[in-house]
Amino acid sequence: MRESAFAKIIPVGLAVVGVVLIFVWLSSDAGSELTYRIGGTDGTPPEKVADTNEPVKIAGELATFDGVPADLPGGWPQFRGPNFDAISTQEIKLARTWPAAGPKVLWSVDVGPGYAGVAVLAGRVYMIDYDVDAQADVVRCLSLQDGRDIWRYSYPVAIKASHGTMSRTVPAVSDKYVVTIGPKCHVTCLDAATGEFRWMYNLVREFNTIVPEWYAGQCPLIDDGKAIIAPAATADDDRASVVPTGGLADSGHTIAAEGVLMMAVDCQTGEIVWQTPNPDGWIMTHSSIVPMEFKGRRFYVYSGGDNKKGGVVGVSDLDGSVLWKTDKWRLKHSVPTPVVVGQDGIFLTAGYGQRNIGCGMLRLRESGGAVLASLEYVYPPDVFGSIQQSPIYYDGYIYGVRPDKQLVCLAPDGNVVWTSTTANKFGRNGGPYAIVNGLLYIMDDEGKLTLAEATPEGYLPLAHAKVLDGRESWGPMAIAGNRMIVRDTLKMICLDISEQ
Repeated sequence: MRESAFAKIIPVGLAVVGVVLIFVWLSSDAGSELTYRIGGTDGTPPEKVADTNEPVKIAGELATFDGVPADLPGGWPQFRGPNFDAISTQEIKLARTWPAAGPKVLWSVDVGPGYAGVAVLAGRVYMIDYDVDAQADVVRCLSLQDGRDIWRYSYPVAIKASHGTMSRTVPAVSDKYVVTIGPKCHVTCLDAATGEFRWMYNLVREFNTIVPEWYAGQCPLIDDGKAIIAPAATADDDRASVVPTGGLADSGHTIAAEGVLMMAVDCQTGEIVWQTPNPDGWIMTHSSIVPMEFKGRRFYVYSGGDNKKGGVVGVSDLDGSVLWKTDKWRLKHSVPTPVVVGQDGIFLTAGYGQRNIGCGMLRLRESGGAVLASLEYVYPPDVFGSIQQSPIYYDGYIYGVRPDKQLVCLAPDGNVVWTSTTANKFGRNGGPYAIVNGLLYIMDDEGKLTLAEATPEGYLPLAHAKVLDGRESWGPMAIAGNRMIVRDTLKMICLDISEQ
């Protein structure tokens, strides 16, 4: 296996960023008009990404290294943690103040350009990376102890630098499997311990999925041994002109006549257990799927489509049937994931140029045995909205960073309880945040980490420190035991957040 590009890249400011830009440009197709643009920095998306004429099935390569799994407690097995809410309740005695340099850095590794976060389980750290030199997606398994690679599974995918970053999703991992979604919608399942290949679905070639602008942002989940994925594609869609013809015929399996909105795949066999048809022609967004229970029914919530064809749906975990659906919440760019609020609420947020829509609350109710969804309220972005991060519902209140960069605490009815004020801002597009045992960790764009109380009493900061030197530290946080893993565009670090 050739040496990875991310093993060579050391972020040392604008000079190296310039080198990366030139390298990516030179490694692209010479006849293409390419620009380096980070999705969302100016509020304008790049051109729609077209699929290359790649084979339906792609052969990968597994390489092993000298890293070993750590004998350490704690886990963060998917996007937003064990309960899909970005909250850790592990018994940790946390530091409430930091030295000037911030929490102790336990290890750091170079990574390919992107915003991809990690999943953590059984002393292993999982991420999907991109090797610019090899032009390949790379699923990496690292030691939680020291960050050394245990194994890497890579497969070739050419990505043009339409915005300069590639990977931006978080894997899902169980005790047996790890599932990833690559930038161009390759869903891969591997053995969690060894990296041995299980199966792959090429959503573009096999389901007519349209790669979202800024590449795939949907994070998979594993539930009861099944991978839950939203291809959000139709078998006959006039918007699918970017998709090569023939993919469905070559796929080797049967899909629903009206396309597939969501599906469950058996992690062991790769067989599709159930499919949800997509008669309304919704397309894939950056939003991820989140489980929810209501009145004894369990379903998966997904915000799909665009401002012409789209909405929010609840899909049964038993057979993929649609339990409820609404088109009253439709966005040009749906990025944050819906947040479950209490027993019957789903908090929705918007960003990226939405002038009048910032946040809304969807309420579920039962009528005649059916589940109905209706919007309780919609407020503009100056009340609350979110560019890309998903808010946190904690102890009866909602916390998040709105487009004016202020940290905000909201009551569930949408009333603002407090803001951090214009003197305390958290970045252009807002970095990630998480809550650990009642303490709120907030990252800004440039790598400054803030510690504050998660309380409706007001904005009560406890500590600040710049922990990353690069730019756009947007990757979702992961917490396992006393360790927090964060990243910027080219570097990932592990911090000790416990009391020293």
